[in-house]
Order: sequence, then structure tokens, then C-alpha cells
Amino acid sequence: MLDKNRICLWYDGAALEAATFYAATFPDSRVGAVHRAPGDYPSGKQGDVLTVEFTVMGIPCLGLNGGPAFRHSEAFSFQVATDDQAETDRLWNAIIANGGQPSACGWCKDKWGLSWQITPRALTAAITDPDPAAAKRAFEAMMEMTKIDIAAIEAARRG
Repeated sequence: MLDKNRICLWYDGAALEAATFYAATFPDSRVGAVHRAPGDYPSGKQGDVLTVEFTVMGIPCLGLNGGPAFRHSEAFSFQVATDDQAETDRLWNAIIANGGQPSACGWCKDKWGLSWQITPRALTAAITDPDPAAAKRAFEAMMEMTKIDIAAIEAARRG
């Protein structure tokens, strides 16, 4: 059954590989139907995987093997709220170890160019602290990080 709304992500022939990685990495994720092209198209042939229905952390998605014309950008990302450093490390490291790239402030890209924000709940609490000085210290600490270090964020928050 087609979802009322879902995210369509464009891939250059790797939609099934990406969906399989996401399903193995993130909780509440799975690969659903795989649809093959009924005829030739600009970036593929009849019988190639055209679309993949999948879920990432409960969010319905469709991977479209549309070819090389369009690339992912940081203008779209999945923000993943993590509960502790172990979960933060596991998800961040899974993305990076699978051909991804680290970025700043908890952001990273997977090997297909899709951006992920691996964001500990402790970071969100720290940078929204009602004490403006504590929030600023935590924010400034975050700005110096790639993967978020919860202990360092909490230390900066305390001053």
C-alpha cells in the first residue's frame, strides 16, 4: 500500500544497497518491496532495480535509481537522536566505516552522499539550556567537534 507521504531519495543504481545498509544499521528500519523497471530507461535497462521501498527509523522512504543527474546535499539530512555515547559511536562509526565521511558538529555523510546528523539528546538539552551561558559553552564545544562527545558537552555545559 502506497504511503500518503514518504521521502524519495535519488540514487545512481545503489538504492537497494543503501536501503539494505540502513535497515541493518538503524533501529525500526527495514527493506520492503523492490520494483524492477518494466522497460529500458535513461539510466538503466528493463529488469534493473528501479525503486526500493524501505523504512528508516519508522520513516517511509522510496529509493529511486534515477542515475547520476542529481546528488544528495546537506540541504536534506536525517537527524538521529541518540540516547548515549555508545549509540552515538555505533551509528557514527557504522556510517563512516561503510565508506562515509565525517563532517562537523555531529554530521556525517554515508557513501551515497546522504547526510546524517547523529545528535545525542544530551547535546540538544545542553544547547537549549535555560542558562544562556551554559548553552553557549555547550554550543561552542560542539562547534569544535566532528562526532559528538557527550562527556565534553556536559563538561562545557557545567563550565
